[in-house]
Amino acid sequence: MKTKDVIFVAMTATCMVLLSSSEAFAGNSPATGQTQINLNTVWTLVAAAMVFFMQAGFALVESGFTRAKNAVNIMMKNLMDFSLGSLSFFFVGFGLMFGTSNGLFGTTLFGLDGVGGGDWNFTFFIFQTVFAATAATIVSGAMAERTKFPSYLAYSAAVTMFIYPVFGSWAWGGLLDGGGWLENLGFVDFAGSTVVHSIGGWMALAGAVAVGPRLGKYGPDGGVRAIPGHNITLAALGVFILWFGWFSFNSGSTMAGDGSIGRIAVTTNLAGASGAVSALLTAWLMFRKPDASMTLNGALAGLVAITASCATVTPMGAVMIGLSAGVLVVLSVILFDRVLKIDDPVGAISVHGVCGAWGTLAVGLFNAEHVLGIADHSTGLFYGGDAAQLGVQAIGVGAAFAWAFGTGTVLFAVIKALSGLRVSREEELQGLDIGEHGMEAYAGFQIYLNE
Repeated sequence: MKTKDVIFVAMTATCMVLLSSSEAFAGNSPATGQTQINLNTVWTLVAAAMVFFMQAGFALVESGFTRAKNAVNIMMKNLMDFSLGSLSFFFVGFGLMFGTSNGLFGTTLFGLDGVGGGDWNFTFFIFQTVFAATAATIVSGAMAERTKFPSYLAYSAAVTMFIYPVFGSWAWGGLLDGGGWLENLGFVDFAGSTVVHSIGGWMALAGAVAVGPRLGKYGPDGGVRAIPGHNITLAALGVFILWFGWFSFNSGSTMAGDGSIGRIAVTTNLAGASGAVSALLTAWLMFRKPDASMTLNGALAGLVAITASCATVTPMGAVMIGLSAGVLVVLSVILFDRVLKIDDPVGAISVHGVCGAWGTLAVGLFNAEHVLGIADHSTGLFYGGDAAQLGVQAIGVGAAFAWAFGTGTVLFAVIKALSGLRVSREEELQGLDIGEHGMEAYAGFQIYLNE
């Protein structure tokens, strides 16, 4: 057989396969149901992998916004909060979040015990694992450059084992075998503005308060000293990676390969872009320069804010949410840094805690279910709804703050009493890379001074 005949046969066979596949998706095959299940599984697993890649984004953002002498420590914390978090969530956290009670001292699903339903539940588990790790890693940046590494490991295990899963069960437990009081009230947080980001942000606030500011950050006269990050290029790369991952963070939360994922990707992108633009303009007006760090955090602020409502708002609604978040994050960073004197090297409290709360409240303002054709009426105040949804959202925001900040304060107090939370003055001046890990990120290229 000649080469061109082989090619012709191969192309014909390929076309037949594609045709049969399209018929299956169109409903002309009894395999349609299983095909959709397979599609949902593949999409959710791909989304989980992309959300996992966001760990690299967090590591780069935090490293770039802090000093070179602590870069190894930042990388190690981001590696280990995912590693420990995966194990803690597997053994305990997943059961607390999605299991049903099996008596006084536990629930089902500890260590995936009792998981049924075929392969889908394993896909659901890995998707939820990467979300839990995201909540844990948010705290790393707010406590950077002065926290003991073993103490941070203890925190990472505790938050993914207990603190995050308990609140998650209140809002998302019904996604599997559980059920929570917030979701029964009608609380809406589609992909986690509060469940993931605000929980992490308020834990970051508790940690930053407990560990105290970096040496030299605030003078004896109350003056504020800027401590620039060592590599804005790394930070920018991290933001691009996070933005990339956010398409799956939000669209993947459908856990279904259907037409809604494209619309969710559009609202996600518009909010991130709007947040970057409004943060740029706000910083430019306030500081007379188009500040790069504020602009980068503005993009993240818009992405955090849209996460709760990405499936239920119009594109224009997403733009308004993002624009508001970009302004809010700049003002919030200034408030915490200059007024409250809480040292947060990367702005994690403002980006995730404050803008996560705003995005959750925005559900009650911008929800447009009727306009989108997904419900008979819209619950957003600006789209014909009443204040009921906004009230429920406010309850969820308040509960998240009380739970995360309260338990975080207790957790960090216990860690401080048992093993200490902060490194010595000498170790902080030298850098945690050498003191905690015995190596440098930029060996031979950096001279560390006692600053």
